[in-house]
Amino acid sequence: MKVPRAVLSLGVWLGAAVLSAQVTAIRAGRLVDPATGATTRNAVILVEGGKIKAVGPSVAVPPNARIVDLSGKTVLPGLFDVHTHLCLGIKTQGGNGLPELLRSLLAATAIETDAYRAIQGVANARDMLRAGFTTVRDVGNAGNYADTALRRAVEDGLVPGPTIVNAGRIITPYGGQYHGLPPTRADIAQPEYLYADTPDEMRKAVRENIAFGATVIKIVVDDQPYLYSVEDVKTLVREAAAGGLKVAAHCATDAGAKIAAEGGVASVEHAYRATTPTLELMKSKGTFLVGTDFTRQAAHEMGMDEYHGWVVDRLKRAYAVGVPVAFGTDVVFEMPGETRGTLSIEFVTSFVEAGVAPAQILRAMTVDAAKLLGMEKERGAIAPGYFADIVAADANPLEQIDAVRHVSFVMKGGVIIRND
Repeated sequence: MKVPRAVLSLGVWLGAAVLSAQVTAIRAGRLVDPATGATTRNAVILVEGGKIKAVGPSVAVPPNARIVDLSGKTVLPGLFDVHTHLCLGIKTQGGNGLPELLRSLLAATAIETDAYRAIQGVANARDMLRAGFTTVRDVGNAGNYADTALRRAVEDGLVPGPTIVNAGRIITPYGGQYHGLPPTRADIAQPEYLYADTPDEMRKAVRENIAFGATVIKIVVDDQPYLYSVEDVKTLVREAAAGGLKVAAHCATDAGAKIAAEGGVASVEHAYRATTPTLELMKSKGTFLVGTDFTRQAAHEMGMDEYHGWVVDRLKRAYAVGVPVAFGTDVVFEMPGETRGTLSIEFVTSFVEAGVAPAQILRAMTVDAAKLLGMEKERGAIAPGYFADIVAADANPLEQIDAVRHVSFVMKGGVIIRND
């Protein structure tokens, strides 16, 4: 007998409703609170409808609950990477320098179709989630809104992936981040970038991004000899705020970072050469540093070996000043035997080299990153009412931060992604 489509759809919906209504009880041997740096032993976390219902040592387990035994593990909130490019992957030739990197980037963005890049995004999103990153901010380089398509596919349950905040097309002065564009191919950097050089063009670029599904605005302040001014940045920030969005600013130089902070952006990305006075300005403005702090390996693969020393020094000074920091990686290269997730989690080692305490690193990867994204009341902690984004590892990252590189359990929105 042929079952009517409406009946099938109703059955699927009812099945999903039953699953979402089931209570899951997680027995946590050690439960870490990154906000306070405290560890609670033998806690129970009740999860229902994708969110945390109750948590604590005295929480009773309902008789019909599904039990997840993590009594031998350390349990903590899902991790954040707030500077990703899920829909971009380039095969670098390590050590060949920045010009070669730019040529590789240009080739990848000019040749690959948006459809293929969205599929790249699916693979990278899956691997980020399996590595413990339950929330990411994708800051562009996704062609003609492949990142919006990816975000929607994850939200609709079509593919597994982290919660995604996406930037759409990056707003820049004429030319984008490409140097030496041939006049016969002046359009080669589009649709990768939205050129905006006047206040009207800037406002239109922000509105176009919002119309096509961006949930954060990414701007480039200083990748050409001509920089956006403080007033330019303020125009972009005001227009984004009118649409309820924050602004992330690519700033490779100290001058760019200073302009971006004075212009009121939410975060300065990179800031490789930021001086201490600029870091102090960022602190006074509440501007987050997302340092994309290249490991030695990553810097070499990107052809920028000297950058590793710069970011370690800048990280030391940033923490000494007290700038708010959120963890972001900027991984776009590929390596045999590695995934986007395993490559991204390695960036913890740069923080370790900079002498940053494990508790501070964990904050940058959870509660502070959530604050940057405006999610501090729903993600970044294991607390009643928060989304059930939970990971577990053998060791306590408050004592051994290296533990985050070896998660064995991942839950996102109450759904178990992996449980080794």
